[in-house]
Amino acid sequence: MRFLDACRREKTDATPVWFMRQAGRYMPEYRALREKHGMLELCRTPELAAEVTLQPVRAFAVDAAILFADILLPLPPMGLKLEFAEGEGPRLSPPVRTEKDVDALRVFDPSEGLGFVLEAVRLARRMLAGKVPLIGFAGAPFTLAAYAVEGGPSKDYAHVRAMMRERPDLWGRLMTKLAGVSGAYLLAQARAGAQALQLFDSWAGILTREEYARFAAPYSKKVLDEAAKSGVPLVHFGTNTAPFLEEFRDAGGDVVGVDWRIPLDEAWRRIGYGRAVQGNLDPAKLSAPLPELKEAVAEVLRRAGGRPGHIFNLGHGIPKDTPPDRVKAVAEWVHEMSSR
Repeated sequence: MRFLDACRREKTDATPVWFMRQAGRYMPEYRALREKHGMLELCRTPELAAEVTLQPVRAFAVDAAILFADILLPLPPMGLKLEFAEGEGPRLSPPVRTEKDVDALRVFDPSEGLGFVLEAVRLARRMLAGKVPLIGFAGAPFTLAAYAVEGGPSKDYAHVRAMMRERPDLWGRLMTKLAGVSGAYLLAQARAGAQALQLFDSWAGILTREEYARFAAPYSKKVLDEAAKSGVPLVHFGTNTAPFLEEFRDAGGDVVGVDWRIPLDEAWRRIGYGRAVQGNLDPAKLSAPLPELKEAVAEVLRRAGGRPGHIFNLGHGIPKDTPPDRVKAVAEWVHEMSSR
């Protein structure tokens, strides 16, 4: 399979392509389901989650499916209430800010707290019938902590920064719990049938190089070391990681995700050619005129230089207003331009 071969830096007949958030709100098929079911209901109903996982595989020439779930799903079994407010994103309560809050968080067995996700993995794997591999995923400890401490998305992450600066001991205890949960969760997904795993550190880019190395990297490494026991390829993804790309690489993963803020060839040189890379089309380009979009796809492939180990993707998820025919076109262009 192209995607798995590229993860191992083996030669492929064409560059594999998949898209973060490829299963989701830009697709009419998904919106039809959302009219009947809430976000958490979709995630917690294995048959629906598996169906959403397969929607883009049926529609586009993608080389991998990614499980439909949410990175915050492990937080409710730990003791937090998770809600999705219309137009506001996720809300978590109570926010985790004191010793009592951290002590109250439960470390749980994924088969009990997230059994519905593992069943969705098993169902999706059967439904895919070997057409493309299935990617499972989890949130990195720093990103989970950012949501848990702030209680949802934040503009300045003031509470997170305060805990790291003023209570590094408490921060370490929180991150150790989150790392334990994420590592076990990824391993359980692989055992349920996921053929690759991705660790998302969506908010790591708010940190300085020194902060990342001290407050985030050791805990991501714990997760990826645990997930490596599965034997499946591991993708490590973050945004705004250019200031600490080397530290991000050293935290682990067979494949390092690269966002659009750094040229792919420059990123790969810094990461080293002993790792595969994933990326890095700017998601905003999906709304550009077709000739400009096609040239942007070609530019990413040019910078990859035909070297084995490149997986074409966006630098982040597909924006919700993206016309599906743009996603279809990009997948086809990647294969056409890179076929060898």
